[in-house]
Amino acid sequence: MHNTLVGAGLREEIRIGAAGKIMSGFHIARTMALGADWCNSARGFMFSLGCIQALNCHSDKCPSGVATQDPNRSRHLDIADKTARVYHFHRNTIKALAEMLGAAGLSHPSELGPEHIIRRVSENEIQSYDQIFTFLKPNELLNAKCEHTVFKHYWENARADSFQPPAQIARLRFTKLE
Repeated sequence: MHNTLVGAGLREEIRIGAAGKIMSGFHIARTMALGADWCNSARGFMFSLGCIQALNCHSDKCPSGVATQDPNRSRHLDIADKTARVYHFHRNTIKALAEMLGAAGLSHPSELGPEHIIRRVSENEIQSYDQIFTFLKPNELLNAKCEHTVFKHYWENARADSFQPPAQIARLRFTKLE
């Protein structure tokens, strides 16, 4: 999303919120380094409440009592204990993020960039995200023929007036149904 907005010259006008399996200070740092302006997190907080991922949230039969309106299932929830757990989880997550920022010589998460996140790419090699990923220049999608692999394939077929996929992509959907 960040890359597309930069390439289209819209990044300064649009803020990006990210969510999905963000549970730790590192997850926040990594997500913000890739362009998110803020992160939403639920999973870690659910774990701190006692969620065991029974996958019954929608059924009102949560075995831990966390995701239910059934008084019999939730009667053993100790509100004071759960409140403390959530508080400590949040405090420690933010503390971990602050420590990572400080170790990198940064003072705010907005200063994080892809150069700050390192990933092992083979048994003997590590690279920063700015080495692994190709990032577009401002307005690159508007001003020149983009050579970025993904955009080269999809950008020319994108339409501002429709969310319909290009014909060649739409045909792929039908092959899955056969």
